Amino acid sequence: MIKVNGRDFQWEEGLTVKGLLEKKKYTFPKIYVRINDELIPQEEYATVEIKDGDDVKVIHMMAGG
Repeated sequence: MIKVNGRDFQWEEGLTVKGLLEKKKYTFPKIYVRINDELIPQEEYATVEIKDGDDVKVIHMMAGG
């Protein structure tokens, strides 16, 4: 199991940040991901694997005025 924004989510071997975003249907244009409080650069989403037990935070930035 992993935590995604504080909630349990089923972990699977080979799960990348990109794969997680697709599974959770997160399609916001400005998304930031932290794994165990480490910011993951967007260009690495396809290659960074999430490990069993990781704490993942997905934050989407919103513009407004």
